[in-house]
Amino acid sequence: MESEYELERKFARFGDGLSVADGAVIEGYASLFGQVDQGGDVVQKGAYAASLKALAAAGRQVKMLWQHDPAQPIGIWDEAHEDETGLWVKGRLLDDVAKGREAASLIEAGAIDGLSIGYRTVKATKTDRGQRLLTELELWEVSLVTFPMLPSARVAAKGETSENDVALRELAAAFEGARRELTRE
Repeated sequence: MESEYELERKFARFGDGLSVADGAVIEGYASLFGQVDQGGDVVQKGAYAASLKALAAAGRQVKMLWQHDPAQPIGIWDEAHEDETGLWVKGRLLDDVAKGREAASLIEAGAIDGLSIGYRTVKATKTDRGQRLLTELELWEVSLVTFPMLPSARVAAKGETSENDVALRELAAAFEGARRELTRE
């Protein structure tokens, strides 16, 4: 059984809908419904609804962090909502924050191209294929990250993907999988 307060992270696929405007405004999908990730999880439509409603009722927003580090907020997610495709977010990198300026430069150069969500599982079921269907999640944050879990999980793609890029992503996914296994013990 999941720990009641265990924070999990899910590297999400953005797809082609992500855009960065004026070096600071970011919008796109932070999570797509119905896709199996390398951890065997599938986020179901409606999984974020209760969390987003609770945040709005409390007058709070989803946090924008750098690499899941709670000591490094880099911007503000002004909007977050579910649609037929997934969890859509729109926000601003803060240029008054050094890491926010760095993130904008790294995204523009194509060095950073992933998003990842930090959440707590509220409700999930297992399938006969060993997948975990995530039906209710408490969303804590959406981070800009270097290595998304899936090779196709990108903020913005510039040019072709090199073999080294794919190898580094696969290595990062292996490390993330090992970290998750070690923290379950």
